[in-house]
Amino acid sequence: MKKPANEMREHILDVARALMTHKGYTAVGLNEVLSTANVPKGSFYHYFKSKEEFGQALLDVYFDEYLSRIEPILKLQANGAQSLLKYFQYWSETQHDDAVDNKCLVVKLGAEVCDLSEVMRQVLETGTTRIITLISDSIERGVSDGSIVTQDSRALAESLYQLWLGASLMAKVNRSTQPFASAFAITKSLLG
Repeated sequence: MKKPANEMREHILDVARALMTHKGYTAVGLNEVLSTANVPKGSFYHYFKSKEEFGQALLDVYFDEYLSRIEPILKLQANGAQSLLKYFQYWSETQHDDAVDNKCLVVKLGAEVCDLSEVMRQVLETGTTRIITLISDSIERGVSDGSIVTQDSRALAESLYQLWLGASLMAKVNRSTQPFASAFAITKSLLG
């Protein structure tokens, strides 16, 4: 039985995410995505107008799913500092192995697609801004409950996010979890 168009679109995006998490955006051709998804070659443009629209949809879905996973962690009833430490612990646990389900597409695709597509760069900018805002809100909560001391919650949130993106990249380069341990220690000291 044929899947409805929206289910087939989601299926294509799921298959593509797994492939691109391993290989990157430009290394995965549409033929590979469609073949792996068992979708006829000519039907891709029934679901997406272009590879760029497809990439935009891939990133939109990624950010929506990621934010739905981290929002409960960052809004726990614990104090602001504890919520942030739980979030960064989650980050280190989900980014150090070979499982693709929770891998950060910002780390994997960010530098690659920002030079290829303004539309995809904008999706990355919007998505990362949403993440930083959640981190900043937790910092503000920590300032209010006395668990964090800072003069600029937004700047601290941006710095922490950038620190962890860098740690994720270095963990890939070094094939080691040490960058996460270092980032966690620095995070604890920055939160006070």
